[in-house]
Amino acid sequence: MTLGRRLVAEGLGTAFLLAIVVGSGIMGEHLAAGNIAIALLANAVATGAGLAAIILMFGAVSGAHFNPVVTLSEAWQGNLPARQVLPYIIIQIAGAFAGVAAAHLMFGEPIFSASAHVRNGLAQWWSEFVATFGLVAVIISCSRSRPTVTPFAVALYITAAYWFTSSTSFANPAVTLARAASNTFAGVRPFDVPGFIIAQLLGAAAATMTFSWLYPPAISSEEPGARLR
Repeated sequence: MTLGRRLVAEGLGTAFLLAIVVGSGIMGEHLAAGNIAIALLANAVATGAGLAAIILMFGAVSGAHFNPVVTLSEAWQGNLPARQVLPYIIIQIAGAFAGVAAAHLMFGEPIFSASAHVRNGLAQWWSEFVATFGLVAVIISCSRSRPTVTPFAVALYITAAYWFTSSTSFANPAVTLARAASNTFAGVRPFDVPGFIIAQLLGAAAATMTFSWLYPPAISSEEPGARLR
């Protein structure tokens, strides 16, 4: 697969992801009549379902990263040439902003508007560390043991993480940057973005080290416990 095709897949996939996240957030808020729990439920279910679909759609082309920390983790593991990391990240960020714009246009919102949604403090940063650690852990463990279930495992994890983290699990620097340009239910105040991204990078690094050790590539095709017998 040529690099050009992979980049187009990453850009389109990330755009779809943000259109799903932001669009379902707007729709959920409109329909929930002030009930934040119902709005979050709608947002979480739509994101999980959409994420499974787009991973299945683009996984065979680009690996379906849609996330700079996933790209960095894959490069760290030797699964992606280092020279392709920057193009992947640039197209992911561009796609993320395109997805926000698409969602805003569908609901008659300004194409971009700085978010006023405050997401700050130690609890939020720790949530982003945990959310991103878990995401990368799911990707590495499933891709090295049962790769066919990876799209569904990732989608289920993100759906759950919307609810068990106080930050509602951004777990993605491109998503975080783009959601700062959305003054909607899914937004994050631009001032709060650096703390989120630092926590995400640290969580991804910790997960890559831990789960690359737990699931060495040499035993990825063996059944669990094969080397213990």
